[in-house]
Amino acid sequence: MALSQRLDLRQGQSLVLTPQLQQAIKLLQLNNMELAEYVEGELAQNPLLDRDDGDGPAALEAVAGDNLLRHDGEAPAAPQQDGDGFGDAIDDGGRDTLDRTTTDAIPATGDDPNDIDYDNNWGSAGIEETEGVAAIGSGDLSSWSSAGGGGGGIVGDDDFGLEQMVAESKTLRDHLLDQMSMEFDAPRDRLIAAHLIDMVDAAGYLSGDIDTLAQQLGTDADEVERVLKRVQGLDPAGVLARDLKECLALQLADKNRLDPCMQALLDNLDMLARREVAALKKVCGVDDEDLTDMIGEIRALNPKPGEAFDRPLDQPVVPDVLIRRGADGKWVVELNSDTLPRVLVNNAYYAEVSKVAAKDRKAKEYLSECLQSANWLTRSLHQRATTILKVSTEIVRQQDGFFEHGIQYLRPLVLRDIADAIGMHESTVSRVTSNKFAATPRGIFELKYFFTSSIASAAGGEAHSAEAVRHRIKGLIDGEPATAILSDDRIVELLRADGVDIARRTVAKYREAMRIPSSVQRRRAKAGQAVMAGRR
Repeated sequence: MALSQRLDLRQGQSLVLTPQLQQAIKLLQLNNMELAEYVEGELAQNPLLDRDDGDGPAALEAVAGDNLLRHDGEAPAAPQQDGDGFGDAIDDGGRDTLDRTTTDAIPATGDDPNDIDYDNNWGSAGIEETEGVAAIGSGDLSSWSSAGGGGGGIVGDDDFGLEQMVAESKTLRDHLLDQMSMEFDAPRDRLIAAHLIDMVDAAGYLSGDIDTLAQQLGTDADEVERVLKRVQGLDPAGVLARDLKECLALQLADKNRLDPCMQALLDNLDMLARREVAALKKVCGVDDEDLTDMIGEIRALNPKPGEAFDRPLDQPVVPDVLIRRGADGKWVVELNSDTLPRVLVNNAYYAEVSKVAAKDRKAKEYLSECLQSANWLTRSLHQRATTILKVSTEIVRQQDGFFEHGIQYLRPLVLRDIADAIGMHESTVSRVTSNKFAATPRGIFELKYFFTSSIASAAGGEAHSAEAVRHRIKGLIDGEPATAILSDDRIVELLRADGVDIARRTVAKYREAMRIPSSVQRRRAKAGQAVMAGRR
């Protein structure tokens, strides 16, 4: 076959994922704290963006005014536009036709640029994944640190509280290194001990391999083992153990309670977990009273001695959506304005600088790019707020029983149900509900929590939510008496009597997911508790 060159003309259609649309998708899947971090970066690099503190032009008043919806209300109405706004950013040919002078155009519901199944066209190509979450509650101390002059006084700051002062905690590594300096005199031993301390994890266990460390240091494993035994004698007791058994043995040895019977009990911790009391008495050679005392001593030990150090501060979950009951008894959905960043375009500054840069082509192009980026960011923020409110409002409407009566009234719900109700794509709903939380009168829940699979009804009626069925299973097990432990088969019978058509393997799967032991293990545990209570 001869090779030749030829020219073919083909016609096709395709969508172009512009950088502006990538930005809109990225903003949609960020929560409020991540969005605030992103906006701070944009404010730092775009001179035409200003932070909206509520005193400037009402560029984003639509966001502030429309972030309140009732569960039976309609979505905020989009301002009128002349066809050159955000909704027309993609023309029939897929080209970017954004009018850079438009600053207040809001897309219509059917032209939502976020509501496109880009995953089916490009996968994840060109879309940056969000990494890292902005720190929550990290207050800026610069405002009061200089209030008192060189002394760093805090007089006159009404917002200051003692809870803002967090004492510096000593790390486990520093605590062990301080003891090592007094415990070891030989430089060789100090070097090995320092490397061993560097291998300790947050729970206090040795995370590395001794043979590997010996090769790295050019010595033998016996010498490293000898130094490890001395390091394990440091405070807290049980530190640098290689497993749970060794950790407990070190703590018992520190209390001078590691006798042969206790060592036998440590060698059979798996039997202890299964509550095999008769077998443990035979292995350890003790009676009921001695075994009860030995188990009590083990329970008093700390299986993670390193947790007393390096304890991170508990960071509260900051909700993105607030759901509360209004004065008329209906549910009200609003965005958390305390964490929602607001920006506006400084058109006055742009007009002033444009006069100076009118003759400089590069400066003029730079200003045009900054203006376009600023306009897209403000519109993307507005569109993001509107989309989140639409999705959240529909979730509240469809899960009204949960908010009224509790988890047992949670309905089966999938992404398609919400997408069909609000006229958007499933991928849009998925992005909106990912990593976002709602504060409700029943607690703070991730928006994904309200989407559960369905379990058929035994009587052929309305299906049941899988989460509600889990709640029923947990309630049945929590209420079972010690003399009548419920088996998985018995739970199936009780649920079917309530109209839930469920299989035994599904009950076992839900029970294991909730970390609930089997009926045999629960029976042994309650029998052991009864024996210990009788001994007391």
